[in-house]
Amino acid sequence: MASDSLARVTAEIVDCSRCPRLVTWREQVATEKRASYAGEEYWGRPVPGFGDPRARLLVVGLAPAAHGGNRTGRVFTGDRSGDWLYGALFRAGYANQPTSVSRDDGLVLTDVYVAAAVRCAPPANKPTPEERDTCLPYLEREWALLREVRVVVVLGSFAYQVVAGMTGLRPRPRFGHGVEVELPDGKTLICSYHPSQQNTFTGVLTEPMFDAIFSRARQRS
Repeated sequence: MASDSLARVTAEIVDCSRCPRLVTWREQVATEKRASYAGEEYWGRPVPGFGDPRARLLVVGLAPAAHGGNRTGRVFTGDRSGDWLYGALFRAGYANQPTSVSRDDGLVLTDVYVAAAVRCAPPANKPTPEERDTCLPYLEREWALLREVRVVVVLGSFAYQVVAGMTGLRPRPRFGHGVEVELPDGKTLICSYHPSQQNTFTGVLTEPMFDAIFSRARQRS
C-alpha cells in the first residue's frame, strides 16, 4: 500500500470489528469492569502499537490485557506486565520513565516500538488461530513501515510463532528465553519469556533475565 502510514494503521486498528468473539469480550469487560477500576472509563477497543516511528527495536507481545491495555487504550499499559516491560525499557535507555499507567502519563519511547500479535483482549488470554490470522495484516504493515528496525524481541511463544510464521523462518528453533536467530530479512530475533504474572511471580522470569534481553537488543541494533 503505497500511501500507508503508521497513523493509518493505528486508525484502522482502533476501528476494527472483524472478530465477533473478541468484540463481545472486550466490550463486556469494559462495561462490567474490575471493582478497583469501577470509576474509570475503559477503552474497550482494539489497541494499536506505540512508540518511535524510527525505532531500531520492535517488541511484539501477545495481546492487550483485559484490565490493562483494554482499559487504558495503550499497549502494555496499566498492568503488571507493562510495569515489567517499561521498567526494563527505561533501564535500557529506551524509555523516559519506568512506569506506564495511562495514555497521557508522559511516557516517551526512543528507538523502540511496541506492538502485539493480536490487538483485542482475548478471553483467558488465548486468541484462536482464526483471530490471530485475521489480525496479522496489521503487524505485517507495521513491520513494513518500521524501516529502521534491526532487532525484534518477542515476548512469549505465541508472539514467536506469529513472527516466525510471518517472516518464513526456516528452520524454526524451539522457543526459549534468550534464543536468538537471524530472520530471512536480516533482522535479529530475540526470544524472551513473557512478563506475565505467572512467570514473574514464580521466578520463571526475573528482572536480571529480562534486562539481559534488552541489553542484548541494544548491542545488536
